Amino acid sequence: MGFSLLKTRFAQEALGRSLAWYLRLVRRTNRFVIEPADVYERVRPELPLIIAMWHGQHIMIPFARPDWMPACSLVSRHGDGGFNAVALRELGIGAIRGSGAMGKKVREKGGAPAFLAMMRRLAAGETMVLTADIPKRARVCGAGIVALARASGRPIHPIAVVTSRRIDFNSWDRASIGLPFGRGAIVVGEAVTVARDADEATCEAARLAVQAGLDAAHERAYALIGARDPGAGLREAAAAKDAATAAAKAATP
Repeated sequence: MGFSLLKTRFAQEALGRSLAWYLRLVRRTNRFVIEPADVYERVRPELPLIIAMWHGQHIMIPFARPDWMPACSLVSRHGDGGFNAVALRELGIGAIRGSGAMGKKVREKGGAPAFLAMMRRLAAGETMVLTADIPKRARVCGAGIVALARASGRPIHPIAVVTSRRIDFNSWDRASIGLPFGRGAIVVGEAVTVARDADEATCEAARLAVQAGLDAAHERAYALIGARDPGAGLREAAAAKDAATAAAKAATP
């Protein structure tokens, strides 16, 4: 088994602290517009919240948290999860290490303990921040975030945080990281609520509502900075690819 220096505690701490320092720089040097302008006062009576974001936008989401809002984020156990957790800590946000494979796979890959930990944090008054889509299925809202809302009784708010100057990566989720000295937009969508006794059809409607809310928030945020969402169309492209693969298999003798 190979040894990776980047996986050591020292490296994770150094990378995480550096990322937090850089994000503070980006936040201070960008002029952000918030929409709705009074959103933070509007959501105070709803606290704690469940904040939904798309994969690939997680680097920028800390900008959306006001200092008075205690928050915790679900962070992957693998890959860059270690230094992301350190960066969140430095930015005043807690971290729960767990898999993004929620919903039907909630018992796999540590999903169940992470789900229970999120429930405890919400019960303690902390807002939970997590990606709505799961790895390799970009811009497709999974069932996990809806299950969390149903079990906790807390509302889901879709959020987009974007900057005019940024690096867009050619990754499966079209991840972005902002650059200093530009303009930014923080857009918060309308709440999606899920009753504790919601049936399967109602939960599916809520899942689609979160998905549509995130799409709308990102479209609006990028419009505010005069840009186009680099992740727009990923869901449709994946569906078309799946359909083509299925058709090819069906045509194979």
